Amino acid sequence: MHPLQCVLQAQRCLRWGPLASVSWLLLRTCRAHSGVRNSACPSPERRQEDGVWKDFSSRLATGPTFQHFLRSASVPQEKPSTPDVEDPPPYLTVDELLGRQRKVYLETYGCQMNVNDTEIAWSILKKSGYLRTSNLQEADVVLLVTCSIREKAEQTIWNRLHQLKSLKSKRLRSRVPLRIGILGCMAERLKEEILNREKTVDILAGPDAYRDLPRLLAVAESGQQAANVLLSLDETYADVVPVQTSPSATSAFVSIMRGCDNMCSYCIVPFTRGRERSRPVASILEEVRKLSEQGLKEVTLLGQNVNSFRDNSEVQFNNAVSTNLSRGFSTNYKAKQGGLRFAYLLDQVSRIDPEMRIRFTSPHPKDFPDEVLQLIHERDNICKQIHLPAQSGSSRVLEAMRRGYSRETYVELIHHIRESIPGVSLSSDFIAGFCGETEEDHLQTVSLLQEVQYNMGFLFAYSMRQLSKRSATDLYGRNDGNLKVIFPDVEMEDVTNSGLRVQAQPGDYVLVKITSASSQTLKGHVLCRTTLKDSAAYC
Repeated sequence: MHPLQCVLQAQRCLRWGPLASVSWLLLRTCRAHSGVRNSACPSPERRQEDGVWKDFSSRLATGPTFQHFLRSASVPQEKPSTPDVEDPPPYLTVDELLGRQRKVYLETYGCQMNVNDTEIAWSILKKSGYLRTSNLQEADVVLLVTCSIREKAEQTIWNRLHQLKSLKSKRLRSRVPLRIGILGCMAERLKEEILNREKTVDILAGPDAYRDLPRLLAVAESGQQAANVLLSLDETYADVVPVQTSPSATSAFVSIMRGCDNMCSYCIVPFTRGRERSRPVASILEEVRKLSEQGLKEVTLLGQNVNSFRDNSEVQFNNAVSTNLSRGFSTNYKAKQGGLRFAYLLDQVSRIDPEMRIRFTSPHPKDFPDEVLQLIHERDNICKQIHLPAQSGSSRVLEAMRRGYSRETYVELIHHIRESIPGVSLSSDFIAGFCGETEEDHLQTVSLLQEVQYNMGFLFAYSMRQLSKRSATDLYGRNDGNLKVIFPDVEMEDVTNSGLRVQAQPGDYVLVKITSASSQTLKGHVLCRTTLKDSAAYC
């Protein structure tokens, strides 16, 4: 019997796992070839084996050495000349990853970060051989870079998809099928809900998956839906040079960090953009230099929490120096140490071109140490404008929001900024109607607006999200139409027990008079606890 056949026969009698079987198979095969006598593997053709072994030994002695393999490994392998495409996965070819002159139409919704993300996505697709078009009718691929910060933003995308569905259905069969993709925060938040709800969508790509767009589109060409919504701890697209969408532009956005660690209770960003990570300073400075050489006159440094920038790529700067926060402010996370901070980056960027104005957005009030304020005051090309999101003028609401400061601390920072930067322009964000907010809380916000006298303000009604904390004073259920109904948690009459007043419990049926509505939620005040049978009398 051949040694390998003997080994396989013996292996069948053992109940080892796959890995153990492979290891044992190799060991027993080597023993068989080594000529060591083994009673478990008798060989009637011993002489023939000895001849094979001698022949093997002689070839081994004259064969390649270990150094030969090292030299061979260092020789670069020639690759066919193609556009910049990474090695394809085993189920795709290099040619399938190429755009082959297909035309892409990009629409951008939401914040400045999405504008920058659009430029990054286009840069990646352009290198893969796609063309860009501003004419929706001639597009082969339509990509929507989406926002998910409020319910209204998402509803805008749902409405747009209905329009694109009609465009897709009317597409001529003589043309390649139209592919539609959802990119950015909405793709990250809703994930498979989009694919299940809108079959017209072919691909999903989260904010950290734009490098995967060529693969996703290649998979979609086979008629399958494709998605990548994995968040990254290190993706910053530092090596991707964004393609400016307007050749005549005089200003540009430069992304310096992504994600947010603040975990404010109302905010979806940590769940759609992931944890904070910053680009290396060197890559940011190189991008700003190129923009200056192109004649641009203004650059805005971008980040979800832009002034918490921290470049840890340089080992020599990863020391134990703690972060300096604004006086009286705190964080929701353990204090971070080391790295090149925002003050250093702002200093270096401002030195590149004294005639190029520098802005930054969106900051958090906690990250304005004195060195940042002093730098803004000293440099003529750093705009004397600071966006300082307050969100509320009530300390009680600020605590519920997990903002890390009180109204008094915020006002002290305002005074300190105005003392440090005379003539500074201030803007802010405010949320009205946060969970549990009272009329008194709202009046405190109004009084803060009057006290500070901002140059500009952005005011928004609170938008309930699935990952937001719900109010402790409200309950919700669903009506027959499966719409969410929100109502106060108060005592009510029980129609099955006259004169008894109760509070609703899980599983109860209650009658609610609707007083307001959004696109997906109803609100009202409760009338009574009832049963399905008794409720018919009221309807």
